[in-house]
Amino acid sequence: MTYPKVSHTNATSVPGQPGFPALEEAVLSYWDADGTFRASIDQRDAETDGEFVFYDGPPFANGLPHYGHLLTGYVKDLIPRYQTMRGKRVERRFGWDTHGLPAELEAMRQLGLKTTDEIHELGVEKFNDACRESVLKYTGEWRDYVTRRARWVDFENDYKTMNPDFMESVMWAFKQLHDKGLIYEGFRVLPYCWNDETPLSNHELRMDDDVYKMRQDPAVTVGCKLDTGEIALIWTTTPWTLPEQPRDHGASRHRVRRGAIFHAHRR
Repeated sequence: MTYPKVSHTNATSVPGQPGFPALEEAVLSYWDADGTFRASIDQRDAETDGEFVFYDGPPFANGLPHYGHLLTGYVKDLIPRYQTMRGKRVERRFGWDTHGLPAELEAMRQLGLKTTDEIHELGVEKFNDACRESVLKYTGEWRDYVTRRARWVDFENDYKTMNPDFMESVMWAFKQLHDKGLIYEGFRVLPYCWNDETPLSNHELRMDDDVYKMRQDPAVTVGCKLDTGEIALIWTTTPWTLPEQPRDHGASRHRVRRGAIFHAHRR
């Protein structure tokens, strides 16, 4: 079965100055009336044709889409389209990320809150209700934006990370990894926000211009010869504390460890 070749306009020739937005809207209207996307799913059987599961990486819906979403959206659309062309059943469920600092900061802004203490005074339950109310504010704009890009996704059967069944599925998956010995505990240096009392991701550092600022701090690196013959290179941003360090190597290592990074090597 071949896709019907239809005309979306009554034009009999190609105009010298085509109206591309009008052409786009005509194609989208045809897809909607024809149910083209839904047909690409329903005409395939998961057992006989095979199934390719695709859950869209969820954006926040309490903010409008931008160029970054435009770029990654086309990349995401490429995979399920390719699998559909190979004859597989591909249900492309859209999703919404409703957790995290951006959702909380937006709710704080709407409530006029500045600190964590003010959240506790209001009540965590009331604050969570405000987050749920604001986190899906721009779902309509997101749907129009994604659809206008000619991207096929299922908005009717979307998922939200705040749904209990979603959170339980994440915990279940994590337990499976833990039971197989694939989870380990380690250490990682992360930026920390003292106002919000939480580590920050790379995305959260770029949310606003005043979130992260580059600054120059005084720093010095000194070398201490250890009893083992190694040289400990000590980097510190509090050089004014160095004159008070004792000469005993063991005590010295203990005293400067809190504010220094060690690099030891043999001569």
